[in-house]
Amino acid sequence: MTAYEAKLGLYIAGEWRSGEGRDTHDVLNPATGETLAPLPVATAADLDLALEATARGFSLWRATAPEQRAAILMKTAALLRERTERIATIATLEQGKPVAEAKGEIGLAAAILEFHAGEAQRIYGRVLQRPKGTRSMVLQQPVGPVAAFCAWNFPALNVVRKLAPALAAGCSVIIKPSEETSGCAIEVMRCFQDAGLPGDVAQMVFGVPDQISRHLLASPVTRKLSFTGSVPVGKHLMRLAADTMMRTTMELGGHGPVLVFDDCNLEQTLDTLVANKFRNAGQVCIAPTRFYVQQDIYERFAQGFAERTQRITVGSGLDPATQMGPMANPRRPMAINELVEDARNAGARVLAGGQPFASDAGFFVAPTVLADVPLTARAMNEEPFGPLALLTPFATPDEAIEQANRLPYGLAAYCFTENGRLQNRLGDDIEAGMIAVNNVRLSWPDSPFGGMKDSGYGSEDGPEGIAAHLVTKTFHMM
Repeated sequence: MTAYEAKLGLYIAGEWRSGEGRDTHDVLNPATGETLAPLPVATAADLDLALEATARGFSLWRATAPEQRAAILMKTAALLRERTERIATIATLEQGKPVAEAKGEIGLAAAILEFHAGEAQRIYGRVLQRPKGTRSMVLQQPVGPVAAFCAWNFPALNVVRKLAPALAAGCSVIIKPSEETSGCAIEVMRCFQDAGLPGDVAQMVFGVPDQISRHLLASPVTRKLSFTGSVPVGKHLMRLAADTMMRTTMELGGHGPVLVFDDCNLEQTLDTLVANKFRNAGQVCIAPTRFYVQQDIYERFAQGFAERTQRITVGSGLDPATQMGPMANPRRPMAINELVEDARNAGARVLAGGQPFASDAGFFVAPTVLADVPLTARAMNEEPFGPLALLTPFATPDEAIEQANRLPYGLAAYCFTENGRLQNRLGDDIEAGMIAVNNVRLSWPDSPFGGMKDSGYGSEDGPEGIAAHLVTKTFHMM
């Protein structure tokens, strides 16, 4: 077995703090169920120290020249690239995804850092027209210390998506990554530290999520909340944030509709969708999940999707032959199996998977395809967040659009058609923050990443990611 090399701890005021005198949380290997290492849990005193440090850090960092902030982000990106093999292995041991996927994630994280390094030097205001001898200016300034909370599914990328825009804007940050993938997050923070980021500017803490969020969001030091996670938790955090009127960016759950029309390139569409559906074992907020397929090609699509799914190799993410690893924690297989059984009882056809995975250890689920899934099935209404594809036929574009917009989610949607006029209509009418046509790529450093409706608001990445960390000030001189 590959050794787990992460050194776990809390990062507060530029120092790594061990578990001595603190409770710990066991970090597990999802491929085996075995404990990798104990993770220290922050105390209330630790959180107070982190708040004090981040207040000092904001005073320092907001006054740091943009080109200096940019240089540190660029150095961090370089270190991520240099340490890809080590960090990817730690991510796979903790989260389960194939190492190749983990390496791709780290590459995107480095690209996001590089993009934000450039944006740090392009934070512009404007001068307004006024009578001679007077001036009015609009200034963009950092909002203040940020409390950032992120999920376990992309342990390197999620951390960078929180830190990069905040640091580029001139904000300090306290970040709480997932305890389940803490080692990978810590390795990312070590890259920032080794790149020269002052210790008071970014803190990293772990512990009981509700206790940490209540403590940080109740403090007057914190001026912005950035959260990636589920809709219920996001709404809970927004309520806490309302008490101090802090700004929020919410990147919440989705239930990605896929509209497949009968003029698409069917074989290419199937190859693209099956590979993307089961990426990261389906544990992706933008995962294609509800497949609405025009009735003339529905049975051919269902057969082709099932055949490709049955060929997927499932196993340890450390095995180069593995195409899909385990789910990240023991809660997820149980949840997926319950959704499959409910859909089966409601009349869905099981075309692939659908039964407990044959493994003596680990948190594995078979890639599963269900056809003719009725709208009453739980999986058609609740985000599965797992390797579960739901297939349903449609007759007309109006029907497909209605089904795509039926749920309160509005994060990502996918459309496959060669009809340009229809593509434009889908772009106008589908209620989602991100739409991909004849492809599945939605994450780019220079484009905003975010949703609408219950999937949250605000954006990460792109110029919008930095804008979310700025406040507008108008300055009049007479």
